[in-house]
Amino acid sequence: MVTPETLRAEDDTQAASLPRTAESVGAGRRVVRRVLREWALSGIADAAELVTSELLTNAVQHARRDSVRLTVTRLSDRCVRVAVVDLSPSRPQPRAARAGEESGRGLEIVEALSGGRWGVEMLREGKRVWAEVACEEAETGD
Repeated sequence: MVTPETLRAEDDTQAASLPRTAESVGAGRRVVRRVLREWALSGIADAAELVTSELLTNAVQHARRDSVRLTVTRLSDRCVRVAVVDLSPSRPQPRAARAGEESGRGLEIVEALSGGRWGVEMLREGKRVWAEVACEEAETGD
């Protein structure tokens, strides 16, 4: 099982460095689910996990180095931002997948689940692709 190499936590942000392998996509989903449970935001976990899967899959397929960085930031009691940093200088481009294609829909999924609140921030080395996921009603932590 792949586990995050490092998990750093601040009050409103948790970050994990993951190896650039297909197994890291599942590990990233588990990180997001755990963080959202800790923040009493499990109500948005499914959407946030799917966004995480799509962003990490793109990074794993296209990054240049051996690791990627996942961050989850609580923006409010109803909204989080999931971001993935990789060292590829290429901007992801949404495209329409053709019928029967097994890939090519990731950014369309991110667009739908984020309500259009996603983007790409070019860095000195690489890029950060982020998306915000909000819920109608945050849990009332038990």
